[in-house]
Amino acid sequence: MKAHFELKNILHNIDGEAYKSYKSIEGEYLFNDYTLYIDDVQGNPTASPSSLRVKIAQSVALFPRDTYTNRSREIALRDFITRKFHESIQLYSKESQMSGLISIDTPGQEILERTTAFIDQSFVEIRFTIDLPTSEKVVAGHLAKDIFFEKLPKIINNSLFFDNLDKDALYKHIETSEDADFLRNELENLKLIAFVAENSILPRQSGTSSLPIESGAVPFISPDTLKMDVELPNKGQITGMGILRGITLIVGENNHGKSTLLKAIEQGIYNHIPGDGREYVVSNPNSVKVSAEDGRSIQNVDLSPFIKNLSAGQKTDFYSVENASAGISQAVNIIEAVEVGADVLLIDENTSANNFLYHNSNSRENASEKYEYITPYIDNARNLYNEYMVSSILVIGHSEDYFGIADFVIQMTDFKAQNMTQEATEIAHQRSDVQKIDSYFGTIRDRIPLAESLDSSKGKDGIEIPPNEISDIEFGSNLIDLSSIEQIVSISQINAIRDAIQYAKKYMDGKKSFRQVTSLVMLDIGRSGLDILTPRLSGNYAEFRKIELAAAINRLRTLRVEQKM
Repeated sequence: MKAHFELKNILHNIDGEAYKSYKSIEGEYLFNDYTLYIDDVQGNPTASPSSLRVKIAQSVALFPRDTYTNRSREIALRDFITRKFHESIQLYSKESQMSGLISIDTPGQEILERTTAFIDQSFVEIRFTIDLPTSEKVVAGHLAKDIFFEKLPKIINNSLFFDNLDKDALYKHIETSEDADFLRNELENLKLIAFVAENSILPRQSGTSSLPIESGAVPFISPDTLKMDVELPNKGQITGMGILRGITLIVGENNHGKSTLLKAIEQGIYNHIPGDGREYVVSNPNSVKVSAEDGRSIQNVDLSPFIKNLSAGQKTDFYSVENASAGISQAVNIIEAVEVGADVLLIDENTSANNFLYHNSNSRENASEKYEYITPYIDNARNLYNEYMVSSILVIGHSEDYFGIADFVIQMTDFKAQNMTQEATEIAHQRSDVQKIDSYFGTIRDRIPLAESLDSSKGKDGIEIPPNEISDIEFGSNLIDLSSIEQIVSISQINAIRDAIQYAKKYMDGKKSFRQVTSLVMLDIGRSGLDILTPRLSGNYAEFRKIELAAAINRLRTLRVEQKM
């Protein structure tokens, strides 16, 4: 380890030299209150920024033990530190050009485990990048000295020492996240699949924004008949709407809040920051949003629960296709989700195939082997729950069609929720066209992914992600399209999933199923952290679920699988 003044001397000596001379600053440098690790220096001005870390002893940082006393608090504290570091960059290091930019993987509205910050009883660590400054493509040593000895110390001082932080904001951040984790863990005991707290602000600024609407939002109020109280460890008692296991419909006219409510439940697998409006909206951690995905590839899926006959004598129990239709893709998405452990399926009519949800003109009575006939979800939802305990929450416009199978019906009117289960049941009893429900869903067969079909070799790095994309992974010569996997909220999750696919190959021995392979990957991450995915230290990973990992692998067009017999 070198003294900090040696870094200053090196920067002075290489000032004006070829940019690659920056490589000479790699190493560890001891400053007064922290150690700076320059782990990887970029080779030219257009390369990916240089990777750095700072470690501070707890004897100096002084974070109280109660700020990270359990896993929930630790992740929330790491998230808070990351956000504060980002805010401090904006405060002390505003650059007019990209050169010299200090950056950190910036969180959104969700509180996720990230590889940006770490904390324990011994130290605090932060990971970030610097686009080392250049002047006419040579080393700008004088600008680099300003970054390392003026700007960076201020950023560190403002964000990584407990005494310099807003204590009230820090504890509110930690306690809000801890309460959300507690509430989500309580769902099982309460026989719930979701909980929406009263006065939650569910509407977002736009369909592509996770930010709360700035004004005019109607706070959520639970119907009295669905209202329940829960005691949280920090906030105390809260009241909200509990959604029980089974089949729940969300109905109402257009633009009255149906999809907004479902979207909040969909994102309830994550904790949210104070002020988001969804702090106490939680859902079963294995809830999965399922949509139609016209054109996706499918490998060796047993489709027989949804399709009995296909044209040209194709087998439905060993079904593969390069470009699936919308209806078939949605059926497959459900089977694949349940295959790896989905407990709740979230379905919105707006993103679903009509022939997947409803009976169409090719009714069962008129269907023949020459037609592709999908058994619609209305005929399968109850069986899926009875046989696999997989609940469903559906946004349904043609609501009366589903009244006969619904356990609960929530009507949204002007963003206000009403329990109309009793009325829906009465309507269903009066209808003469109630469909006969098949009594058996069928077996969801485990499939075995074959490692040799996952080839990431391409270019010098093997696996790359296109810049500024949150929906695509470039894996070898193939692009994995994850645009329909709506519960991915961060490019850092994409980064982690990308490397987890490669990591998962170690468990693909031709015997283990998707559920087993992905579970083993998650077990390793649980034991050793996200850093286990790569030999290089990364500051741009965020937590993900095995459900999204399996979804990514399933969408790799070179994938080959065998069914477990």
